[in-house]
Amino acid sequence: MLRTPPQVTVVALPGTGSDADFAARAFGPAAAARGWALHAVEPDPQAVIASYTAALDAAAARGPVLAAGISLGAAVALGWAAEHPSAVVGVIAGLPAWTGAETAACPAALSAAVTAEQLRADGLEAVIARMRASSPPWLAAALTQSWRGQWPHLPRALDEAAAYRWPELDHLASTRTPVAVVGATDDPVHPIAIAEQWADTLPLADLARVTLDELGENPAVLGNTGFAALEQLTRTVSTVQQISQAHG
Repeated sequence: MLRTPPQVTVVALPGTGSDADFAARAFGPAAAARGWALHAVEPDPQAVIASYTAALDAAAARGPVLAAGISLGAAVALGWAAEHPSAVVGVIAGLPAWTGAETAACPAALSAAVTAEQLRADGLEAVIARMRASSPPWLAAALTQSWRGQWPHLPRALDEAAAYRWPELDHLASTRTPVAVVGATDDPVHPIAIAEQWADTLPLADLARVTLDELGENPAVLGNTGFAALEQLTRTVSTVQQISQAHG
């Protein structure tokens, strides 16, 4: 188990266009198994990033935070943790989508921008119908729920996500918080190479892998895998520190 006080709050941040329900299903079971409080954030589609950081700030005012996020939520969690090192005990970065501010080739950013355009042109239900026809059933069901919940402001939320500046390599390299990176080996929108790059660049990081089929069968695999990786990382860091002190 992570050596942290019992009052830790897990703040779970959804990905682009997603909602608190999916974030809770992803991270809630692992948090409950450890007796930790969970706050799955419902994004404000008119100010997604601000709603995420406000939730993190509010949780930090009550006690230590474990910041857990998916895709866009992972990037926000990591950025907030880097700015509040004394408030955070760790980060679970699930399905990171990109590195760096230049996102012209970022699949997630391109998808968000195109979907926003289609929503404005064709309306919500027409775009949902196309999405459902081309998506796995679990993803189609999750996005149908969240998109309807964020309508009519969903295009604005997607625009904000498309314009988001992902962390640069130097930002990753300077982050001292323990980070469990969870990548999907078969997700073209969140390339596993990005998860590998994050894990290689972050000073205190461990990489875990899942598949989209596993995630679709049980979203909790994301949290279970992330928590296990973070705990293993924490044990490793503790052992290294003990060895260093013994030879100091």
